[in-house]
Amino acid sequence: MNDLRPWVTFIHGAGASSAVWFKQVREFKKHFNLLLIDLRGHGKSNKIPWEKGDTFEQIAEEVIDVLNLNKIEKTHFVGISLGTIVIQTIAQKHQHRIETMVLGGAVIGLDLRTKIYLTLGNLGKYILPYMWLTKLFAWIIMPRKNHKESRLTYVGEAKKMCQKEFIRWFSLTKNINPFLRKMQHDFYNIPTLFVMGEEDYLFLSIVEDVVAKAKSNIRLAIIEQSGHVCNIDQPEKFNTVTIDFLMQNSKKTLS
Repeated sequence: MNDLRPWVTFIHGAGASSAVWFKQVREFKKHFNLLLIDLRGHGKSNKIPWEKGDTFEQIAEEVIDVLNLNKIEKTHFVGISLGTIVIQTIAQKHQHRIETMVLGGAVIGLDLRTKIYLTLGNLGKYILPYMWLTKLFAWIIMPRKNHKESRLTYVGEAKKMCQKEFIRWFSLTKNINPFLRKMQHDFYNIPTLFVMGEEDYLFLSIVEDVVAKAKSNIRLAIIEQSGHVCNIDQPEKFNTVTIDFLMQNSKKTLS
């Protein structure tokens, strides 16, 4: 760790773990101090109890607890997929802790197809083995040949979860659309970069609409030949555009 370098905190998506950032760590370590978090029920954070009614707000507060434990006052955040919802939730209450937001494969709204998929998933989550649903959704979200590594990575990480944890996380999506609509209108003046794969057919168009209507401090980078999990599909392009953005917006002196 270098105390003169700014911090970057990585937030993975649902069903994964901090291991999904394996193609980022080496390059980012050249410029930043890194904090990779396993969200509750994922990776090494598998003993955090759920309370009835827990939402993304409670998960966001757990991330803040980790920052406090490591005495990190302010950090850049880089997230992928549902991890971007956690980051935006943190921004609602703790914007002073955020230097910038990089939202990869951002989930900021749901089209009709996605709503149908999630409804079917919520109906079947108590009946079907969770790995069946995981593999199905992996194919739906990452269907192309060049998405294969992303698919296999997420399925492999999901195997480390248990059915109960999968159900709890999937349940968070049940009433998510009103929650997302609220987020779309305020980025709290935090410099924000959306990084999206051009083949992310479920979420790219919604992000494009939000960015087009947004005020200052919001940018969009679209990565060619990449799907939803663009940090794995095209890691070199993801790393370049993200590191450039973070360094342009870093307020500490880089050594």
